[in-house]
Amino acid sequence: MDLAFTKEEQAFREEVRQFFRDNVPPETRRKLVEGRHLSKDEMVTWWRILNKKGWGVSHWPTQYGGTGWTSVQHYIFNEELQSYPAPQPLAFGVSMVGPVIYTFGNEEQKKKYLPRIANVDDWWCQGFSEPGSGSDLASLKTKAERKGDKWIINGQKTWTTLAQHADMIFCLCRTDASAKKQMGISFIVFSMKSKGVTVRPIQTIDGGVEVNEVFFDDVEVPYENLIGEENKGWDYAKFLLGNERTGIARVGVSKERIRRIRDLASKVESAGRPIIQDPAFREKLAACEIELKALELTQLRVVADEGKHGKGKPNPASSVLKIKGSEIQQTTTELLMEVIGPFAAPYDVHGDDGSNEAMDWTAQIAPSYFNNRKVSIYGGSNEIQRNIIAKAVLGL
Repeated sequence: MDLAFTKEEQAFREEVRQFFRDNVPPETRRKLVEGRHLSKDEMVTWWRILNKKGWGVSHWPTQYGGTGWTSVQHYIFNEELQSYPAPQPLAFGVSMVGPVIYTFGNEEQKKKYLPRIANVDDWWCQGFSEPGSGSDLASLKTKAERKGDKWIINGQKTWTTLAQHADMIFCLCRTDASAKKQMGISFIVFSMKSKGVTVRPIQTIDGGVEVNEVFFDDVEVPYENLIGEENKGWDYAKFLLGNERTGIARVGVSKERIRRIRDLASKVESAGRPIIQDPAFREKLAACEIELKALELTQLRVVADEGKHGKGKPNPASSVLKIKGSEIQQTTTELLMEVIGPFAAPYDVHGDDGSNEAMDWTAQIAPSYFNNRKVSIYGGSNEIQRNIIAKAVLGL
């Protein structure tokens, strides 16, 4: 197996790197490196820069604004985006609902929604998880009843990421209570400004409010907002989650974090010498880098196999990427905690008030560590992913 990139691919990588160096706002990059939260304006500003370049929806079919890149070019682009780092395009629109719409939606829906997704004219959120229906998503209870030319939606979603910014939501709703639980679900999109929609923020352990509870009380939605066929939403959700789990691998994010670990561990001393010289620490770091290299090779195999599983069917190996990617992300935050040692204890949401020089660069490391405990849960918990692998890959 030849893992070397061609000269053309290496030239493409350098083009991508140069674009990021020239166009990512310095303050945006600084915040990402330090693990700070970006504002909505900062995120949208960058995504529109990316879309103006023609790279905002790079993986979409060319007729909908995609680039026509090869799978390897997509891989290079995403790795460089994460490594620089720059904000990734809004996943809920670009990587989740967008592909569902252009794969399963009708022509009117494609014309209406896809250009607005590409330019972030609509900010999307994901209405999947519910209280009591996390990894067992098929047990969801949010109900959509058809009355004439409308759906009447009632229920609750939770852990809805960045719903406080959202204009639109793509929602799984039960439309046939008598059917087998996976068969009675539909995929419906609607405005978050609709009467009867209530958003209530949930403060996370890092002090942020990126997730929310969302309540639906007799929300009226046009029937035409159904994507695809009625009661086929479970199939569309599996397609969507396959894309999400591949993205959760975040090889570039972990590469950038390891570079930061090496840099900080070379500057911070313990027992009179830089932490990077401690044999036990070096062993942990090396083990993490080996795991990351194995993950990268697995992701390249998934890239090489792209399209072999049929339209709308995710590669079961995406579950492997999700498991190992999330574990490595957690390990890198643990190593950063080990580097900063006692400075992990204090927490200042700003960390740059000048009262403690060390706090300026350590402030977000502990919150990031705690917040990253969730990556092995969202997108389908790692325990569920192991069940998927056992069934789809091993035939158990």
